[in-house]
Amino acid sequence: MADLATANKQIADEMAACYADPLRHVLISYPWGTGQLKGRAGPQDWQQQLLTEVGNEVLARGFDGMSPVAPLQFSTASGHGIGKSAIVAWLIRWIMDTRPFAKGVVTANTGEQLRTKTWSELAKWHGMGLTHHWYELNSGSGSLNMYHKDFRETWRVDALTSREENSEAFAGLHAANSTPFYIFDEASAVPDRIYEVREGGLTDGEPMTFDFGNPTRNSGRFYQNMLGRFRNNYIRRFIDSRTVEQTNKELFDQWAKDYGEDSDFFKVRVRGMFPDAGSLQFISVGDVEKCIEQEVFVGPSEPLVMGVDVARFGDDSSVIWMRQGRDAESQGMYVYQQIDTMTLAAEVSRIANEKNPDAIMVDGGGVGGPVVDRLRQLGHDVIEINFGSKATQRGYANMRAQMWGNMRDAIKVGIRLPDDEDLKTDLTGVEYGYNIRNEIQLERKEDMKKRGLSSPDMADALALTYALPVHQSSRAGYDGANYQQAKHEYDPF
Repeated sequence: MADLATANKQIADEMAACYADPLRHVLISYPWGTGQLKGRAGPQDWQQQLLTEVGNEVLARGFDGMSPVAPLQFSTASGHGIGKSAIVAWLIRWIMDTRPFAKGVVTANTGEQLRTKTWSELAKWHGMGLTHHWYELNSGSGSLNMYHKDFRETWRVDALTSREENSEAFAGLHAANSTPFYIFDEASAVPDRIYEVREGGLTDGEPMTFDFGNPTRNSGRFYQNMLGRFRNNYIRRFIDSRTVEQTNKELFDQWAKDYGEDSDFFKVRVRGMFPDAGSLQFISVGDVEKCIEQEVFVGPSEPLVMGVDVARFGDDSSVIWMRQGRDAESQGMYVYQQIDTMTLAAEVSRIANEKNPDAIMVDGGGVGGPVVDRLRQLGHDVIEINFGSKATQRGYANMRAQMWGNMRDAIKVGIRLPDDEDLKTDLTGVEYGYNIRNEIQLERKEDMKKRGLSSPDMADALALTYALPVHQSSRAGYDGANYQQAKHEYDPF
């Protein structure tokens, strides 16, 4: 026991010597050159530079353990594969090892990102760390945290997803005599509200924030912190993945050939640059304008598809949209305000009995579920589409992104749209980005509302008609002799 106590005292003295030197902490805490770290002598150049600058900022503030100091705030935008998760783990362990009773929160936009990336990386370095026996680290599905074994409630760090309903957990951490700290991984996807609440926790002690992410959106708080009105509050870095020693240069060369070095994809994923202004608009105004009352031909066997978007909030609309082939106007679009789900189901049933569509695609998530159930009770063969469910096509983050992507492709080719200003706004107002798997992900309706836009209900209803492929029409009575025309004199020659 005496030997263990002596060893712990020596380790504690080493940690104290690293109070303002996180790079030293990383170098002495892990078995560089052996085991998992065989062939590695230490952090990469950009990591060493950041750790050194963090230490300099600590020295400049001179926290005395009582009087609060100015927040130390770092924000880093980068391409892929530079070692963000590793430096997140090092910063967590440096703060915990050198600042008794520190309390922290680590976040990412999804639970999967936290478990499989951020916390998994922390567990790896924790297992190799000189002080791993001081802490308990939990990485189960119920909770992600690490705390000092002797001070479970007052010396700890917790991982939380950045959902807005968790925002109060980002308020004051009550570590006035130590370091309250916040680390945001995939910072572009963290809602603005979480950043705002975090600021309330930076008034005590020696507060620190570290934000890392691909610069996927040229709006939102991460963008504002890097290039906008809050940029002077942060020590900022833009890191091109090609300049980092251990990245996959061959993959980047292939991306340069496939997408072009000036493409938004390459800027975001490799160069660590935000996309061009306005480039996050998913569907362009020009493409929509060309489709207004466009003359199109509708073949005799083109399927008739119904899309039903169900209102989620009080000021939203429920919308029924009929589309046959490239004609998204002639068969009708129906908008309902303040309508209950049973009345909406009755309207869908009435129109379906009248029009006899080949497919009925209904928004079945949340409040849409009862509409789906009622329509099935009424004998309709309904296809339930959950916007958040897994996409069936590669390259999309979920079903909503897939159906909007298919609609965008159709608009680019040319479809007939009604001349409706609200529809134009709906179609062109949605922004997009890429998730960690390089899949297209649309912004949430809640985030559109924060930008002063309404929920794109009409566009969602039209997009539902593109959710899944529908086979050529087999409606009763089709004899192959008739076809519909949408203001176009068709001449096959």
